[in-house]
Amino acid sequence: MQLGGPAALVVIDLQQAIDDPVWGRRGQPGAEAAVGALLTAWRGRGWPVVHVRHDSLDPASPYAPEKPGNAFKPVAEPLPDEIVVPKRTNSAFIGTDLVDRLEAFAVGDLVVVGVLLENSVEATVRMAGNLGYHVWLPGDACASIDRTDHRDRHWPAEDVHALTLAILDGEYATVTTTKELIAALA
Repeated sequence: MQLGGPAALVVIDLQQAIDDPVWGRRGQPGAEAAVGALLTAWRGRGWPVVHVRHDSLDPASPYAPEKPGNAFKPVAEPLPDEIVVPKRTNSAFIGTDLVDRLEAFAVGDLVVVGVLLENSVEATVRMAGNLGYHVWLPGDACASIDRTDHRDRHWPAEDVHALTLAILDGEYATVTTTKELIAALA
């Protein structure tokens, strides 16, 4: 595994809102710790970190700007010199200056992490792949929730997670782990 030079770490929606009971049961309890390890590695190398903050337009959403849930989780709190990109849709590229920010860093590789894998992370990864970025997706640094489909079948977060990673791997991203990425930096 080889990162093509400095890569940007893009942390998606890792805000207090994800702990709200409205989302139901969440899997991947170690995702925040994995994100913390990646942030430490990126900061140690001086590589770019971008924090994407979801500012929901729905005033009832835990992600609404005036709600306490809009705040970043402590593990993902941006440092003063790190970029925060506010977004209002599921993709971090729509209606934001993310492309301009990434172009300023002159990076071709992105490592995308955060929540929810099957929502904002997936939308951002797909768009990044379509824009020509090489995307690395450490599955253990992302989280999913239980879902019920239109046939009323219940899908545990672990299954949603595994299937989403399988769909994204190859065409849109290289699925990996935090440990493999950090080892590749050494």
